[in-house]
Amino acid sequence: MKNVTIKDILECTGGTLLMGDADMKVEHLSTDSREIGESTLFVPIVGANINGHDYVEKALMAGAIATLTAEEEVFDYWLDNHAGDERAFILVNNTTEAIQRIGKMARLKLTVPAVGITGSVGKTTTREMVAAALSAEKKVYKTDKNYNNWLGVPLTLSEMTDDDDIAVLELGLNVRGELGLISSLTNIETAVITNIGVAHIEFYGTQDEICKEKFTVTNGFFDENPQEKRLFLCGNDPYLMKHKDECKYPVTIYGSLDNAEYRAVNIHPENGKYCFDLYIRGVKRLSACLSVLGEHNVLNAVAALAVADHYGVDLDKAVEKLAQFTGFKNRLQRYEYNGALIIDDTYNASPASMKAGLDVLCTMEYKDNNGRRIAVLGDMFELGANAPQYHYEVGVYAASKKFDELILIGENAMEIKRALVEANSMKNVYAFADTQAITEALRKELKDGDIVYLKASNAMKLHSVTEGLING
Repeated sequence: MKNVTIKDILECTGGTLLMGDADMKVEHLSTDSREIGESTLFVPIVGANINGHDYVEKALMAGAIATLTAEEEVFDYWLDNHAGDERAFILVNNTTEAIQRIGKMARLKLTVPAVGITGSVGKTTTREMVAAALSAEKKVYKTDKNYNNWLGVPLTLSEMTDDDDIAVLELGLNVRGELGLISSLTNIETAVITNIGVAHIEFYGTQDEICKEKFTVTNGFFDENPQEKRLFLCGNDPYLMKHKDECKYPVTIYGSLDNAEYRAVNIHPENGKYCFDLYIRGVKRLSACLSVLGEHNVLNAVAALAVADHYGVDLDKAVEKLAQFTGFKNRLQRYEYNGALIIDDTYNASPASMKAGLDVLCTMEYKDNNGRRIAVLGDMFELGANAPQYHYEVGVYAASKKFDELILIGENAMEIKRALVEANSMKNVYAFADTQAITEALRKELKDGDIVYLKASNAMKLHSVTEGLING
């Protein structure tokens, strides 16, 4: 944060200065007492299992120049044990609400334009691709790690500066109202919605309700000059198309269907990666090849090019930048183990992304293509009461694909097996109780030329299988 003082913090949070200098400048926020930098304000967050107020003393001793507190006794303790050390203490009603207000205040001090990225599947990859395309001609600030929620977004906003030409902000959704809330902090002028899946459907009931929630990303379109805002929607998604006319802002459609203003045509694989021609308003503009795996990433690339074109970036240069993007850890990352290829896609999972991953497995070319293709799949979480059915549908899809073996872990994953059995699939199917057993089995059975694809929700810890193979 630049040009932010304790006084600014007091004004935006409605807090009370219990001690300290109101004119002192604050440059950074931290909610982790282990990560205290120069001129840092510590914000103790109260969670389900941890109360950040227990770490206020540690944060201040580590060098924080100030702290928020919603518990006045924390201040009393400091006075009793650190007499004469007058670090700033700001009393607020709720530290979570306070950090969100600080994030919004910090954002409003800046003029840098920003793009919001949301969607049920692929928003992090799309964030990276949009940032890559824009970086061809602009200095880009982007969301770090997975800071896309009610806490991460304020932290992200607090680190933005006007030294950048544009910002790309990932905006997530876990529970009702969260996306609209965090969007309202951002002052974005454009946004991308990648798709509407069934992730978090246990909180919403239907995909139509999820779609309506996703459209609250426009809460970040502050009221001035509404016609200068723009929402980029994937035309391949039926729910986005069904509800697009409910948006009061200008809309641009991207995708691979006839309805797309920015359209990928002639999509074809080359060694598991995909190439395509980009048509803009019916006219061929360029050809592109990606370095990331998966046909689904073509749509993410088209979104990135559409955004880059909107901001006046030379598209030929943008395509060069996209070709350099190779993804990141646990998202379709390639490793080799004793002559076999491991494709680690274990960061998270939904029915749509698991089906897309099976497509990657089946189209991947490796060595002479004489090895086996093996899928290792585990439970997908946050699918609500219909979770078994969603896993069964993945099984139906898997039964139609050409691969050799299926390894499963998790209770709901057994529904994938049931679908294959009912389809009389000739694939070999094995179930394991834990990841260690899977690792040991693969160590014994993998042969030169085999391809293994791993996918499950992050909590299933399938990434440990990859780590066990390549590090063990």
